[in-house]
Amino acid sequence: MSTQVRQATPDAVVALNDGRGGREVIREVRAAPAGRALPLVMVTSGPGSAEVADLLRHGADDCVPDASDPVELAARIEAKLHRVPVPVEQLLLDPRTGLYSHRHFLDELEREFQRPGTGRRAGPSGVMAMVAVAEMGALEHRLGPRVRREVAERLAGVAERLGSTCDRFGWDDAGHLLMLLPGVDEETARRGLEKFAHAVASTRFVVADENVRLTPATGLVPLADCTGPAQAVEKALAAVAQSTSHRDLRPVAYAPWMRASHRRRNPFGAALRARLTALSSLVVLPLGVGLPFVVYQQAYGWDWDVGSVMYWVVVAGLLISAALIVIECLFSLDAPRRPERPAQPYPPASAIIAAYLPNEAATIVDTVESFLRLDYPNDFEVVLAYNTPHPLPIEDTLREMAARDPRLVLMPVAGSTSKAQNVNAAVTRVRGEIVGIFDADHHPAPGAFQHAWHWLSHGYDVVQGHCVVRNGDSSWVAKLVAVEFEAIYAVSHPGRTRLYGFGVFGGSNGFWRTDLLARTRMHGSMLTEDIDSTMRALGEGARFTVDRTLISRELSPTMLKPLWNQRSRWAQGWLQVSLKHLWRSLRSPQFTPRQKAGLLVLLGWREVQPWLTLQMWPILMYSVWKAGGPDKLDWTVPVCLLAMVFTLSAGIVQAAFAWRLAVPELRRRRGWFWSYALLSTFFYTHFKNMLARQACMKEALGDRRWRVTPRAAAPAAAAGERP
Repeated sequence: MSTQVRQATPDAVVALNDGRGGREVIREVRAAPAGRALPLVMVTSGPGSAEVADLLRHGADDCVPDASDPVELAARIEAKLHRVPVPVEQLLLDPRTGLYSHRHFLDELEREFQRPGTGRRAGPSGVMAMVAVAEMGALEHRLGPRVRREVAERLAGVAERLGSTCDRFGWDDAGHLLMLLPGVDEETARRGLEKFAHAVASTRFVVADENVRLTPATGLVPLADCTGPAQAVEKALAAVAQSTSHRDLRPVAYAPWMRASHRRRNPFGAALRARLTALSSLVVLPLGVGLPFVVYQQAYGWDWDVGSVMYWVVVAGLLISAALIVIECLFSLDAPRRPERPAQPYPPASAIIAAYLPNEAATIVDTVESFLRLDYPNDFEVVLAYNTPHPLPIEDTLREMAARDPRLVLMPVAGSTSKAQNVNAAVTRVRGEIVGIFDADHHPAPGAFQHAWHWLSHGYDVVQGHCVVRNGDSSWVAKLVAVEFEAIYAVSHPGRTRLYGFGVFGGSNGFWRTDLLARTRMHGSMLTEDIDSTMRALGEGARFTVDRTLISRELSPTMLKPLWNQRSRWAQGWLQVSLKHLWRSLRSPQFTPRQKAGLLVLLGWREVQPWLTLQMWPILMYSVWKAGGPDKLDWTVPVCLLAMVFTLSAGIVQAAFAWRLAVPELRRRRGWFWSYALLSTFFYTHFKNMLARQACMKEALGDRRWRVTPRAAAPAAAAGERP
């Protein structure tokens, strides 16, 4: 039929509806460009109104029963020829959605460009925004092209409900929602569009009779930066492409580098930044030691003994740091117990495993199998959200596993460059009411999801579990990290949660209410996207808790260089979070004074303390200079000695508490804890302080590269010792 319409366009089409074949005729006629406005009359076999309504909804212009008088049929055809139906695209507003068609939206945009400019800039004031839906391809593949119009209509409905400053909405053939915000500056538009994106992500929509969750990807461009509608659309499309790749709900403003012709990077600038980053650890010494020493000397010449004052400041800082460690240890003993029973029946649950597949090839099969062995009393699925730069043989193995067990869902995330993007892509796909997030080397303990629901069903929104190292026998580095994780997850996290009234999501073995994760998402621009998502969720009033009995076993780095790269990223990520969230959190009415005190310690003191401890060296140099030589300096000041003893003992106390609260298989390794106490006191603490200081330099230089931590399969002995 479509071929006949293209070859010789008729004046009208009259077709017989023989069951569902009538729909196929309508589809073929309307698929041809010449057939979109062609009068189409369907002849039905009976008087049924349901049949007529179905044909009209699918594109017929009229229906007549087969028993109709031929004269009536001819008159109906003649009426259609004199009053040709107008396609929706030709109308000013789509009658079904209330949106401008693409052509008419561009006309409205052109009129906006014709308005005289105001203020400092000659161009028109206002912003154009374009909103795509990251899931559109999958929706269209599953439900057909009609979802484009429906999705645009749903998005516009949310914007109108929020009272947006946008007064004109349109949509194009790709299903993008087009928004014109006249007289609005870029920052105001960004805030409004971000609010709109979170509202969309928080809503479950009915599209083509299916319940779906959508991820809006928003690009915006100030009209003053464009020469006309065509350029505005081109720039908005480039910004949308960037927003779609991240799926983090943040509107993206157009920048010149987003266009292919502007994507050439300056090799000299990149090389210079890399060289400065490599030297950053050396720059810290003159900056953190030499400069203060010179300042103390100069101030003393002006009769200001700043060095002596700083001496007591440093002593006080060391005592505060040690005291905070001891207090957290004491509070960890009485951490709240998990509720024995859930307050509600177990809901469907999902696990998201985020993986960079080339790095996980040796471990991913074991990881997936460990999840598929979990027994859960309701529907359970495992979504493996992964990215890979090229096809790998391991993908064939994973596809075979998915074919055997429908609970395994493979989700390759094209173009992903971070764990955050993988999680963001997966969260709209999951069907569970709760979702556990895991790295690709984790093996959760049986009952993990049930026990997480015990917390979530009693009013909590996120629960962080206890990450346990399962390859501690691999090297001295792995032993060190194994004990450190017990100090973090068995002691610090529970103690801090009880002390300050909020927990922290640690990136893996964390369980979220799906709705909260869907509207919070993860920001791939943050090196510790887990802490950033924690802060944003806490700012919305979400309740976080920690459960050290909620165990998942993972792999530790086994060599010092991978550990350096991992902890360097963590240190810089925490710095990013502190810079982004500390001040706004302290001003937020959402947090109680107790919580603000905890945030000040967690985000503020942790950044100050590494630089404060470094001041011991310039103060010592200043004291020697001031006394006239090291032999004339009193090295046995009681207060100083007591402070040093208390500071050194804090690490031993933390190691003792870590052993006391550790999982059984690690408590048997008492020697590991003694080694940790020694190494932590004289090496590891200074190692991490050095990384924290270097992170400040890297952040200042703009070096935010994500260095992947290599993973290898756990030794058989280590794997076999799991209870």
